[in-house]
Amino acid sequence: MKAMVVASTEDKGQLELQEVPDPVPGPEDLLVAVKATALNRGDLLQRMGAYPQPGPKPEFEIPGLELAGEVIETGARVDGFEKGDRVMALVAGGGYAEKAVVHYRHAVKVPAGLSWHEAGGTPEVFITAHDALRQSSLQSGESLLIHAVGSGVGMAATQIAKVLGAQPVFGTAGSAEKLDRARELGLDIGINYREQDFAEVIKETTGGQGVDTILDVIGADYWSRNIQSLATLGRMTLVGLMGGATAETNMGLLLRKRLQVRGTVLRSRPHEEKGAAVQAFVKSVLPHIGSGRISVVVDRVFPLAEAQAAQDYMETNANFGKIVLET
Repeated sequence: MKAMVVASTEDKGQLELQEVPDPVPGPEDLLVAVKATALNRGDLLQRMGAYPQPGPKPEFEIPGLELAGEVIETGARVDGFEKGDRVMALVAGGGYAEKAVVHYRHAVKVPAGLSWHEAGGTPEVFITAHDALRQSSLQSGESLLIHAVGSGVGMAATQIAKVLGAQPVFGTAGSAEKLDRARELGLDIGINYREQDFAEVIKETTGGQGVDTILDVIGADYWSRNIQSLATLGRMTLVGLMGGATAETNMGLLLRKRLQVRGTVLRSRPHEEKGAAVQAFVKSVLPHIGSGRISVVVDRVFPLAEAQAAQDYMETNANFGKIVLET
C-alpha cells in the first residue's frame, strides 16, 4: 500500500510517499481501507521527531490520529462490526495511508449523512473536545472560554458546549473572519487576540467575576491570563501546548480562588480508557452529528500525496476547521 512516511525529522522533518507493507490486524482489530484522514497538530510534532507514536518504534513511521473508511477485514474477537461497514476511528498513528489497523473499541459507524471527508475529520477533535469538557464538569448555564476557537478542537468544543447549555461561550481567534464563522456555530463572544487582551475582555464582560471553565490548547503563553480569567471555583483543562510548556504562576491565586487545573491527552491512553472516551462520544455527541445539529467543518481537502503541503498550510494557522487528506 501507499503511505506518507516520516522520511526525516531533521530541519523540521520531511514526509515522503512510499510503498510499505499492508498492516496486519490482530484479533480485536479492524483492517480499514482508508477513504479520508485529517491533520492534527500532533502530526506536525511527529514529523519533527517531538511526538513519536506510543510503543515500539515502527519500521515505517506513518502519522495520522484519525481516519474514516470501509472495513475490509475483522479480527476473531471483534464485536459489532463486519466487512463493508463505514467506520471512523481514533488511531495512535498510521492514518496517512491507504489501509490502517483500528482497535474495534476505538471505532464507530459513520452516520448516513456524513461524507468521507467529514467523517475523516471527526474522531480526534470531537472526542478530545467532549472528553475535555467532561473533565471540566461543564454544566448548563456555566460560562466557558475556548482558545483557538477556529481550530478543529475549537470548532468541536463550541458546538458541544452549546448542546450542553453553556452560556456564554467566549472564544479567541486571530481574525475577524474566524470569529464570524465561529459565531455561526454558536459562539457568543469572540475575542481577536491580535487586537484584544482576552483577560481584559473576560473581566469587563463578567463584571470581574471571570468564567467558570476554560478549554486551552495554548499553554504557557496564556497561563497567567487564564488563571486571572477563571472565576472562584473555576476549572481549566489543558489539551495542548502550542504556546509553550513552561510558565511561572502565582499559586496564591490557585489557592484563593480554589481553582482546578488539569491536563489531558488522548493518544497515549490505555485501550480501555480511550474506548470509554469513544463510547461517551457515541452516547452524547454522535446523535447530534447524525441529526445535523452539530456540523463537522472541513476547511480544505488535499490528496494523500500532498500531505506535506497540507501540513505547511496548517502551520500558517489560516484554516477554520479540519484539513483533510483523501486517499
